[in-house]
Amino acid sequence: MPEKDENGTSKVVEKFNPDSMQDLLPIYYKRLFPHMQFYRWMSYGLSEPSVFSNREFSFTLQDDIYIRYQSFENQSELEKEICSKVPFKIDIGAVYNVRPKDHRASTVMKPVQRELVFDIDMTDYDEIRTCCSEANVCTKCWKFMTIACKIIDAALREDFGFEHLLWVFSGRRGIHCWVCDKSARHVDTKGRSSVAEYLHILISGGEGSVTRVSLGDRMHHSIKRAHKIIEPYFEEICLVEQNMFGTPEGLRKLLAMVQDEGIRLDLDKKLKPHAGNSKALWQAFVAFFEALRVSGQNRSRRFRYIVEETQLAFTYPRIDINVSKGFNHLLKSPFCVHPKTGKVCVPFNPNVAEKFDPTQAPNITVLLNEVSAFDHKQTADGEEERSRIKDYKKTSMFKGTVIFEEFLRKLEQTFKGKAILTSDKKMEF
Repeated sequence: MPEKDENGTSKVVEKFNPDSMQDLLPIYYKRLFPHMQFYRWMSYGLSEPSVFSNREFSFTLQDDIYIRYQSFENQSELEKEICSKVPFKIDIGAVYNVRPKDHRASTVMKPVQRELVFDIDMTDYDEIRTCCSEANVCTKCWKFMTIACKIIDAALREDFGFEHLLWVFSGRRGIHCWVCDKSARHVDTKGRSSVAEYLHILISGGEGSVTRVSLGDRMHHSIKRAHKIIEPYFEEICLVEQNMFGTPEGLRKLLAMVQDEGIRLDLDKKLKPHAGNSKALWQAFVAFFEALRVSGQNRSRRFRYIVEETQLAFTYPRIDINVSKGFNHLLKSPFCVHPKTGKVCVPFNPNVAEKFDPTQAPNITVLLNEVSAFDHKQTADGEEERSRIKDYKKTSMFKGTVIFEEFLRKLEQTFKGKAILTSDKKMEF
């Protein structure tokens, strides 16, 4: 799919060759990776003792050489090591009670804080999406990620009061959310599990079964909000673009939403004439349960929310709750370059998540070409001006970096002056 420039003119996007990573990464880390902003994030203004120096980083080098328990004293040390080792992937772990690099000398090494994180992978939608499968992603199925982002972001802000959320494209087929409020970073394992379970409403019956939702007699306010987010997308995504119920297997999944065998058999008879047409099937499904409700039969109460349950079952976020529950789980760092796609893990704005296009996410080959093209266009008279412009501002990575800087600006306002207080307290001992 051709990318369009600022004038709306189509241009060919250069494809990424995975074999070029070893040549491109050293330049990327030297010229484009936002080392200063990354340190600002991980150090949290040094508002807490050892918050940076006790942080674990892991590097995956070329040929899958994996190095854990890396830790650094300052930005310069981290930047030097990244540029020296040129990791194909950087993972971020917890802050420990000791420096991770000294873990062999410590008898008790335990995590003391870590961002609350959420990981959503498009492969977990393979049971419902029809446009792609496995590692493949397109703009149609990416709409599931838009819904997931909006639902989780709203719940974390409105139900838990968190403010500092960083949303990041994973570089291939998913999204990550980093909740960076101090209260979130210090939540214990039990608390993380509670938050994860609160956001996990899908019921999976195992292989071969269908994911369901059961709301009971009352719909919780968070579910109402999630359904309100989902409903405007449902017809466009599920009935038109994905045509979820248009195959015999799709129809089977729709019927499986109904647990009562007698009702399911009656429903099957009503739906069969519309086989192959998702919109007509859905209209018949809704009409069937509306007629059941109007009939006043006792069994109709069990299906009070069947329409909402079905919509949620096919669109609600598929969260990897084990990632969120784990205190010391390692998660890929923002601004890594995915080794298979060459795409950078850039932050994006959750408020306009629908405008993010994963197929056009910044590619390391294109980014470095953009820097070269920008520099080439400068005349000799503009040499001095060119050197003052940061390299990322010359590229399509600029937008993601600006989003990251805005996130940092708001985060840093919460601990202004606290670094000084921490230093003063140290003087007392």
